[in-house]
Amino acid sequence: MRLIFMGTPDFAVPALDALVAAGHEIAAVYCQPPRPAGRGKALQRSPVQKRAEAMGLEVRTPVTLRDADEQARFAALEADAAVVAAYGLILPRPILAAPRLGCFNIHASLLPRWRGAAPIQRAILAGDEITGVTIMDMEAGLDTGPMRATFEASIDRKTASELTAELAGQGAALMVEVLGRLDAFPPQPQPDEGVTYASKIDKAEARLNFAAGAVQAERQVRAFNPAPGAFFQLNGERIRVLAAEIEPQAGEPGTVLDDKLLIGCGSDALRPVRVQRAGRGAMSAEELLRGFPVPAGTRLS
Repeated sequence: MRLIFMGTPDFAVPALDALVAAGHEIAAVYCQPPRPAGRGKALQRSPVQKRAEAMGLEVRTPVTLRDADEQARFAALEADAAVVAAYGLILPRPILAAPRLGCFNIHASLLPRWRGAAPIQRAILAGDEITGVTIMDMEAGLDTGPMRATFEASIDRKTASELTAELAGQGAALMVEVLGRLDAFPPQPQPDEGVTYASKIDKAEARLNFAAGAVQAERQVRAFNPAPGAFFQLNGERIRVLAAEIEPQAGEPGTVLDDKLLIGCGSDALRPVRVQRAGRGAMSAEELLRGFPVPAGTRLS
């Protein structure tokens, strides 16, 4: 097929690779514009833009798709279909209607659960045991379109980073399969029951809430790895927790219970395993404590 690909983050790169490898013609790749990042706030191209340019594909980075001229440029590509994976911009009706077969989305949840911006993180935070990928036809509503195919994945103790990589690969393969046999995957309406919304992650949510218990705090650690990074503050410094374990020891929430950084969470406790100080690399909790002692009885904010 002649396709338009629309995606921005790492999650979308495997889909672009898979579509090219399957022999589809990519008429153009749409990504969000480069954003300032890093200490120097230099403009950084998205992972999809970097990959598309390396493949010699035309890349377009409009700020909005609501402009009539931009919609006309999109329609002029005369695509059979558009494939969307975590693009990040709303597609107006003229965009949705332009490709001959419509627009297909790779969504990282088992719809209708976790419609919206952050389905992987919300599934982990909610303690879901199963998540997955849905291939769906796009319509004007937020992830409300009919479904073509799904893939289920167990969450276990996976981080958002690990789950993103897994679902990106599975979603890419499933998208190629659906496009290759559209008649074998007729669209099915989403169920009316079980709808939940995965709202965008607020950075304030990454502050570890020890009063909610170690189970929920450990979910925060996994859900916000790699970004924005679950954290606590000590002496005015933010300490990110990249990995942690739950231990069955009761203690006052937010109080360090031993000299190895076991943190009370009420009826149980959280033991950080891998941490990171501001401006430094990741390290084990033992490495942190060698030069940054945190004695028992310390209260964390």
